[in-house]
Amino acid sequence: MRVYYKATYTYKILRLLAEQINSFVATLGYIVTLGLEFLKGLKYKPTTFKEVMFQSARFGISSLPITLSIVGMTSIIVAMQVAGEMVKQGGGNYVGMLIAILMIREEAVIMSGFAIISMIGSSMASEIATMKVTEQIDAIRVLKVNPVHHLFTPRILAGTVMMPLVVIISSTFGIFGGAIASKMVSGLNYKAYFDSVWFGLNIHDLNVCLMKSISFGFAITLISCACGMEAKDGAKGVGKATTKAVVWSFVAIVILDLLFAAAFFY
Repeated sequence: MRVYYKATYTYKILRLLAEQINSFVATLGYIVTLGLEFLKGLKYKPTTFKEVMFQSARFGISSLPITLSIVGMTSIIVAMQVAGEMVKQGGGNYVGMLIAILMIREEAVIMSGFAIISMIGSSMASEIATMKVTEQIDAIRVLKVNPVHHLFTPRILAGTVMMPLVVIISSTFGIFGGAIASKMVSGLNYKAYFDSVWFGLNIHDLNVCLMKSISFGFAITLISCACGMEAKDGAKGVGKATTKAVVWSFVAIVILDLLFAAAFFY
């Protein structure tokens, strides 16, 4: 009877579901464990300032062109669809406020996170995964060096510090892009637009944006490094680890965004 049951689609679906749940829990536990090990190692000064600066330049400067492109185009698209209608309805004085709040609260930090995951997070995961499958991580351990402190620390510190800077620059770029698009579509003058921006923004939105960007930077780098460290089975394992890092990072920042929205704007 058991043989026939194992041949059914119901059994196969339930088994696949159980495997996915087990994999999810195992990966989550692994990420948390490595994150705690990273925090524990901070008091020992496990990395050099030069390495942190190298990773910061990579995280902040290398990702900036694609980040600005995505955020800028998003703000232009929104302004093109909203500005004309709002001006027609007599709400032109609120266009800048709408674009600014959208950029600061959501679009800039989310789109920046997506861009950095696609470009930097995947790169970090593939690098560490390649080191793992080629036994370079084992060689580091043989030299009495903790690979988490040596590899994770500069990347996570760089991501945590540079992500707010990237978000600030992209938010500003998005607001200016919205101003140009609003002027082209509806003829709204720049003074009315930026007066509305100044009137609509408040320190609470800026503080939440900075806290959110710090948490996003930490989560993206930690997940990318952890998934890379989990790699096995050669080149195929590197591809799987990179894919897992990207997927987990996307899910993580969406969940974090939901938690921030519930905590500060609900």
